[in-house]
Amino acid sequence: MRSCICSLLLASGLAWSQSVSSFINSEVPVAKANLLANIGPSGSQSQGAFAGVVIASPSTVNPDYLFSWTRDSALVFGELINEFTSGRDTTLRSQIDNYVGSTQQIQQIPNPSGTVTTGGLGEPKFNINETAFTEPWGRPQRDGPALRASALILWADFLLSENNASYVVNTLWPLIQLDIDYVAGNWNQSTFDLWEEVDSSSFFTTAVQHRSLRLGSSLASAIGQTSVVSGYTSQAANILCFLQSYWNTAGFITANTGGGRSGKDSNTILTSIHTFDASAGCDAATFQPCSDKALANLLTYVNSFQGLYTINSGIPSGQAIATGRYPEDVYFNGNPWYLTTLAVAEQLYDALIVWNQQGSITVTSISQPFFSLFFPSIATGTYTSSSSTFATLVNAIQIYADGFVAIVAEFTPLNGGLSEQFVGTPVSANDLTWSYAAMLSVAGARNGFIPPSWGAEGLTVPSTCQRQGPTVSFTFNVQATTVFGENIFVTGSLNELANWSPAGAVPLSAADYPIWSVTTTLPANTNFQYKYIRIFNGVVTWESDPNLSLTTPANGTGEVNDVWR
Repeated sequence: MRSCICSLLLASGLAWSQSVSSFINSEVPVAKANLLANIGPSGSQSQGAFAGVVIASPSTVNPDYLFSWTRDSALVFGELINEFTSGRDTTLRSQIDNYVGSTQQIQQIPNPSGTVTTGGLGEPKFNINETAFTEPWGRPQRDGPALRASALILWADFLLSENNASYVVNTLWPLIQLDIDYVAGNWNQSTFDLWEEVDSSSFFTTAVQHRSLRLGSSLASAIGQTSVVSGYTSQAANILCFLQSYWNTAGFITANTGGGRSGKDSNTILTSIHTFDASAGCDAATFQPCSDKALANLLTYVNSFQGLYTINSGIPSGQAIATGRYPEDVYFNGNPWYLTTLAVAEQLYDALIVWNQQGSITVTSISQPFFSLFFPSIATGTYTSSSSTFATLVNAIQIYADGFVAIVAEFTPLNGGLSEQFVGTPVSANDLTWSYAAMLSVAGARNGFIPPSWGAEGLTVPSTCQRQGPTVSFTFNVQATTVFGENIFVTGSLNELANWSPAGAVPLSAADYPIWSVTTTLPANTNFQYKYIRIFNGVVTWESDPNLSLTTPANGTGEVNDVWR
């Protein structure tokens, strides 16, 4: 175990910074080597993996992660492509070419989610020999196609700058278009979330889908595929509008519309760093890292772990702590994660990049609680780089961000290996590829790397949201005995069912009492969860667990007959 450097918070900012820099300088080469070891065919820990296939981890028991997740693979190769195209590592060309080849194969594999034309692109994971994983799983997961398309578009844009348009048009565009068309046609359908547990709408998924459509529209225009541009941009506008609905006026971003949890989730921090566009400044509509909403959300998220983990004991409020996926997590008993703790640091580093670039920091009523960590009496307003307040905030936030990296440093073994989670020692899957990618990414952000713009600058949120797509008429029937003045409602994981909100739940009619009924319009061919609730004199009573689950028909009408539980 590395010696603890947390006590340096009491020392000078320079000593603190040097200690974190030393850890990053020693850890980044290890992270890069271990990440590449998890990519087939020649990675030392990925025997049996085909070329370009990323294994999540070499762990095969408790847990078995020897699979290739579309999401993880895209995030890993997004980082590797950034490293290559920025000139930080010019040895990665063959790896990127292998990933393109693997994508060509995997997109075409029939799987439990469907074929390439019937939903199969939403399949979350595959065997490492590029065959379908056919066991039960949380599917579909609709962030994968968006992330994969975004990584390949980053590669395509670079190749266009190198005058290799023919490869982009003939090889990359067909792959990209499959994924972007899937996003455009399915973004308004339910999905399993980042952690494969909640089937609803997910902030991370919605945000990366929005980014991918903006990128897809731009690339299509650049290579003359103009027929798809208007469709992509119109759906991107609809997604941007829907994205605003995740903001909770309590001061945080609700990670998922379903699931019954608090909604405080690292999903939201990861969204901020994976949709970072420095050209957009501190734009709140796209939840840029330095936006008031993203900062308020970071504070709420971090605070939710303040007294949760033993390793956070004794750390005063306002200092860096270890964070996990979400405070209600019970996976492996619920622990801090390396990648989520690093993500907090990365969001802050990204924010610092923009503040220094634009030469000012704006404090709003939404972000004031965050800034008051570092300047308790701070007032709302804009502080320019010539002010002492700006300097105070930038220096303090840099130290705060470094603190999260220091937490990771403290719990990183001497060999530099990063697992999935940590307590006093690493636990869960060893050598998690995503953890290594997170280390490379946070190091880049701390060193001032600015990823290419994806078009977030100057966007206008439409005044009316449209969740376009095929719909069906669906009837809910439930047998429920009530008292006079008591009414039955239904709510669930769809917007049309108020996203689990009792305040907006759909009322049922008692015309055929004791059968309560309602017919409403729902998205076609969509899996969703729901429950009935009773409301009497303003008091809400939920029926017992578990949530009920259904899939709407692809066309026509649907109906369900339930009994109150």
